Amino acid sequence: MKSPILLLILFTSLLSLSAEKPDFVIFTDDDLSQFDITPYGSKDVRTPNFQKLADEGMRFNQAFIASPACAPSRAAMLTGLMPARNGAMANHTYKKEGVASLPPLLGELGYEIAAFGKVAHGRGPDAKRHGFDHIEPKMDRDTIEAWLKQRDSDRPLCLFVGTHSPHVPWPANDGYDPDELWLPPNHIDTEQTRAFRARYYTDIEISDTEYGYVRELAEKYLDDNRLTIMSSDHGSQWPFAKWNLYDAGIQVPFLVSWPGHIEPGTMTEAMVSWIDILPTLIEIAGGDAGRDIDGQSFAKVLKDPDASHRNRIFTIHDNDGRANVYPIRSVRTDRWKYIRNLEPTWIHSTHSYRFRKDNAGAYWWSWDRAAEKYPEAGAVVAKYHTRPTVELYDLDSDPWELNNLAALPQFTDKLLQLRAELDDWLSSQKDPLSVEVEPWHFGDADFLEPFTNSKDW
Repeated sequence: MKSPILLLILFTSLLSLSAEKPDFVIFTDDDLSQFDITPYGSKDVRTPNFQKLADEGMRFNQAFIASPACAPSRAAMLTGLMPARNGAMANHTYKKEGVASLPPLLGELGYEIAAFGKVAHGRGPDAKRHGFDHIEPKMDRDTIEAWLKQRDSDRPLCLFVGTHSPHVPWPANDGYDPDELWLPPNHIDTEQTRAFRARYYTDIEISDTEYGYVRELAEKYLDDNRLTIMSSDHGSQWPFAKWNLYDAGIQVPFLVSWPGHIEPGTMTEAMVSWIDILPTLIEIAGGDAGRDIDGQSFAKVLKDPDASHRNRIFTIHDNDGRANVYPIRSVRTDRWKYIRNLEPTWIHSTHSYRFRKDNAGAYWWSWDRAAEKYPEAGAVVAKYHTRPTVELYDLDSDPWELNNLAALPQFTDKLLQLRAELDDWLSSQKDPLSVEVEPWHFGDADFLEPFTNSKDW
């Protein structure tokens, strides 16, 4: 028995069979904050192919994800539902059985859907349960071209390509001068920080090169009527980014081109979320995703960059195994961010901090040493580990969310307003507001055990 959403899409598609359906190319990075590529102002990293896409299409300045971890973010994209509704709340958890996914919905509209690389989270059952027509864990040029070359179909194609870059492990630095790099203001400036930042930028450049050959293959094998989206599943694996609800963790690049439909070189301040991708593609394909999802089509923004879309972005984080157990909820407007840390007595930590691998988080040794010597560095590390119950930020004056205004009486009305909005949304989502994984507490001996044999960092 077909679900109501499938029946609605099927009915709508019958009314629009004569409409020309564009091919779709969806290219996703893994762990990339918005400000770390040239279209969004980076002057350090080399991303010429992403810049070409921005120049020929539209740059979304206010694009966000649903949750700053791979599995819940990708499940939200593929279902149009926020994590509490689709079932994938923690990392390495997956959508519930019976929840509709984008590939079968597009299939009802006549599309063939192929996925190369990291699209859904996981290469086994999770990727298969979303219903792609073709799944290939590899996403190198030869693999994608071999499939496109042998493809014999007049159906429009939705091609997903997901690179693993710049997810750790980061490669060796290739041509970046660590001493010349800009550092975010919430980083501690050490020699090791700069060395690892150079490696991170090298990996971003790899992803740009990969998008470059996907672009070439799309031009060679797909229709000229082609809509392309480039984005990232969440922010980078640096402190206060991935696994956090600060903008460095939830605000992502979002570039869209569609020749003949999107004016080249445009930008928009319309607020969009990854849950909006599903209804947008379905609308452009001639269908209607219905109203029983959290996503909202932003197709109108592609025609009119001044059009409004969302006025609020809600995000959640629970945990990523036991390396990262810290449930957080937030609501963001175009100016204000309200964050609620559900368990402020727990230790906030991440894989990078706890494991400190040579190709990921080993710079943390230098942060610890700096924190022992300098009060400013100590304050950064303290903020990383310990959070108050409530945080409130004025993003106009404090885009890096450095100054928590929650305790100041002049902002009480704004805090109460956003608190009520978040409460209402959490209730509508039936969010359990809890995690099942054992948290870390200060004083837990096994939490500190990985650090007993420090390398010479």
